[in-house]
Amino acid sequence: IRKIGESLAAENVIRVMPNTPSQIGAGMCVWTASPEVPAESRDAVKTMLRALGKELYVETENMIDMATSLSATGPTFTFMVMEALTDAGVHLGFSREVAKELVQETMLGSVKFAMESHKHPAELRNMVTSPGGTSAEAIYQMEKGGLRTVLSKAAYAAYRRAVELGKK
Repeated sequence: IRKIGESLAAENVIRVMPNTPSQIGAGMCVWTASPEVPAESRDAVKTMLRALGKELYVETENMIDMATSLSATGPTFTFMVMEALTDAGVHLGFSREVAKELVQETMLGSVKFAMESHKHPAELRNMVTSPGGTSAEAIYQMEKGGLRTVLSKAAYAAYRRAVELGKK
């Protein structure tokens, strides 16, 4: 914020990091403001950002870099999983269109279920995992392949990159 303020010769600076679902009003915008920004301006920003989806005000600018790895980069994770599962569906014998619909509706429903149930993701996963069943086998393969580690490392790398870009 300091750099932005200096380059624009402005004291009142608001920094926002949206994500691509904001284009359809389903986004997540993380933002912060310099201390000089008055409350009425902050309220106006909140109202504007809510037109794009959800908004989250953070106290410190470094939290925007942290949030970037989860919310601004987050659609990348989602789209890659969707792409991989759709390709798997095609490999299994579905048309690409049917595989895509199965994946999209399942992901959409799963996210809605998670949001409405307010349960921890592990609890929801356990609800669908039968001993020796298909989900148990899928979990075994994902853990064996290091999915959690890959996702964690990717999120941390995105955070580090956001910090680097902020220094330019």
